[in-house]
Amino acid sequence: MTAELERIERAETRAGVRATYAAFIATGFIFASWASRIPHFQRQLDLSPGQLGLLLLAIAVGSLTALPMAGAIVTRFGSRRTVAVLAALDGLAVVVVALGYQAGVPLVAFGLVLFGFAQGGWDVAMNVQGAVVERRLGLAIMPRFHAGFSLGTVAGALLGALMVALHVSPTGHLLVVGLLIAALVPVAVRDFVPDTEPEPELEPGAPTSSGSKVSALAAWTEPRTLLIGLFVLTFAFAEGAGNDWASVALIDGHGTSIALGTLGFALFLTAMTVGRWFGPHLLARFGRVGLLQVMAATATLGILLFVLGPNAPLAFVGTLLWGLGTALGFPVGMSAAADEPTRAPARVSVVASIGYCAFLGGPPLVGLLGDTFSVLSAVLAVAVAMFVGFLVAPSTREPA
Repeated sequence: MTAELERIERAETRAGVRATYAAFIATGFIFASWASRIPHFQRQLDLSPGQLGLLLLAIAVGSLTALPMAGAIVTRFGSRRTVAVLAALDGLAVVVVALGYQAGVPLVAFGLVLFGFAQGGWDVAMNVQGAVVERRLGLAIMPRFHAGFSLGTVAGALLGALMVALHVSPTGHLLVVGLLIAALVPVAVRDFVPDTEPEPELEPGAPTSSGSKVSALAAWTEPRTLLIGLFVLTFAFAEGAGNDWASVALIDGHGTSIALGTLGFALFLTAMTVGRWFGPHLLARFGRVGLLQVMAATATLGILLFVLGPNAPLAFVGTLLWGLGTALGFPVGMSAAADEPTRAPARVSVVASIGYCAFLGGPPLVGLLGDTFSVLSAVLAVAVAMFVGFLVAPSTREPA
């Protein structure tokens, strides 16, 4: 009987792994589908870099509304139901954004607030599920789940480049993507495993384990959790700047076409995917702290080459190093926040909330600097963030 139960548990875990990959891939795909059309929205809506940065701020407003409550929501309803509902909302939000391409800035901004809200809560829930199956397997595979996210972003960016080349309107493109995500993801995540193991039966009067849990409010007072949040913030800023501004900087700063700028964005995402896929092997060999500091240095080198390179080919090399160096910061930060299973939802919620502040401050910061100098020069702010990330990387060390 024990062997049969173990077989069933292994099958459930494998199904949970597949469902978790599906959730990560889908959220990456829908995000990059939107991001690949940002230059078109900028031109259609006649936005300066600063105005575009403020519009992108709507995503962060939605995310930061969702994130503080995400830990409690996941604890109450479970990661499966949370992802199913928010994925449907995410798809509908992209439909609103698609219609806003024709209707104007207010509808686009409203859609992006909904988009950010759904993405933020979805992110916490799928990372909690990723930590659960990671513990079940006994393997540090969280970076591979985030590689799934990056794979989804690559697919979304390449599809976007194809849509640009075929002169498909952003409205038609995003309408189809949004409806597909809303319909398919709730079905794909049905195989999520339970977020917590059932409590063992105790003798009357025996102490319970509830005291080991921590509320989201208490997690906000933990120095290690806050430092991990700062670490994730620096890498989220680098990742978000690449998502939002890499193609615009290539087009405006290096004079590439829109199609080539979109392909540069896809290269950034491909480099992140490769880094995340091989991340578990590198983490097992070198450990968290040293590897993350090397990645921060690699990203910094790539950003400097991207900005200061005298021509577009060197900028593309910089894009590759930028994406590769940024790859592991967010997933390893989430794994570090979830090191203790009973405290994972609250801590992941706190770390994600801090990290997403990069999406609140990042787009307008780069946009305003772009108005003052240029978008390409503004990207140098990311190199400063990477230096801070290098300094606080030791906070991710595994607890004794």
